[in-house]
Amino acid sequence: MFLGTFTPRLDEKGRLILPAKFRDELAGGLVMTRGQERCLYVFSESEFEAMHERVRQAPLTSKQARDYLRVFLSGAHPETPDKQHRVTVPQGLRDYAGLDRELAVIGAGSRAEIWDAQAWETYLTEQESVFSDIEEEVIPGMF
Repeated sequence: MFLGTFTPRLDEKGRLILPAKFRDELAGGLVMTRGQERCLYVFSESEFEAMHERVRQAPLTSKQARDYLRVFLSGAHPETPDKQHRVTVPQGLRDYAGLDRELAVIGAGSRAEIWDAQAWETYLTEQESVFSDIEEEVIPGMF
């Protein structure tokens, strides 16, 4: 499970060093793709395969499902960390997420997310007030 927030930097070649707590899960390979809210999703290969299988279950007659699949899969990029635990973030994905040098890599349970550091801070500030104001059950059975 991916948990926590880390602040690595992109080097001049567009690489980042994976947070130490995520390395074991991602050592065998990972898939990076467009996420929602202009971040990148990072899945272990096995989690990406499971996610792809669930997405494939959607009917081809659903335009919304087709649109989601196209955006999600067309940005997918497999990567294997090098010996220094670095992965390259392709330019197209860096552009999509607005990534500069300073990053926030967060754990989101079954995936990690890569955010531009400032975009993450803005998002977190906005969502913390929403989070504290929630009065009803957002996730059934959670509270």
